[in-house]
Formats: sequence, structure tokens, C-alpha cells
Amino acid sequence: AKGPFDVTITPQASAADAPVARMLLYKEFHGDLEAIAHGEMLAASEPLTGAGVYVALDRVTGTLHGRSGSFLMAHRGIRNADGQELDVTIVPGSGTGQLAGITGTVGIRIEDKKHFYTIDYEIPAS
Repeated sequence: AKGPFDVTITPQASAADAPVARMLLYKEFHGDLEAIAHGEMLAASEPLTGAGVYVALDRVTGTLHGRSGSFLMAHRGIRNADGQELDVTIVPGSGTGQLAGITGTVGIRIEDKKHFYTIDYEIPAS
């Protein structure tokens, strides 16, 4: 599955000396996945080295190739001098409705400040 998506990130208040930043996420997916997602992200970075990390959770609700339901996504992104890694996984056992049993991974690409997704997934036969 593939298509574009829009994301709104809303920073949340935290103490001035907090080691991490917390943000609310709102996403609208288009294309093969017509859905909205609500989530939260925690992020931290080390200004002296440029290293950074984020983790996030989203609940996605809508239709994927015409099947309706919801599922959870878990994100882990790491950046350091060696490059970047991003792992986004559909949480096994989190699918509901016609998406029950879904498993898979999600790729995210950003070009010219526009976001795109690819989803490699499986849903067991009913």
C-alpha cells in the first residue's frame, strides 16, 4: 500500500530541564490507506554530537485497500554520525474489524517537505 499523508505535530509543555520533548501527532493518510491517526511522540537529541532519537505510537483508523478497521503503529528513529535508522511496525494483535490479524512494516519518506508512506502488510484469510 502507498500514498501521501499529512502530519500535524503539536509540542506539549514540559519542564525547562526535561530531557525529552513530548508532542501530539495527528495524521491524515490518503491513497491505499484512507485513515486518520492520533498519537504521541517523545524525542531527544544531543546538540554536541548531533545524535537524536524518537519513539512514537499511533492508532490508525480507516480503510486499507477497502478493508475497514484500526491498528497500532510503533515508531523508533535514531540519528547519529553513522546515519539514520527508522523502524515503524504494525503492532501484531492490534488490528480490529476487517484489519484483524494485520502484521507488517511501514516506510516513511519525506520529499520537498511532503510525507509519503509504503506499507508491507499481511492479513490472514478469514
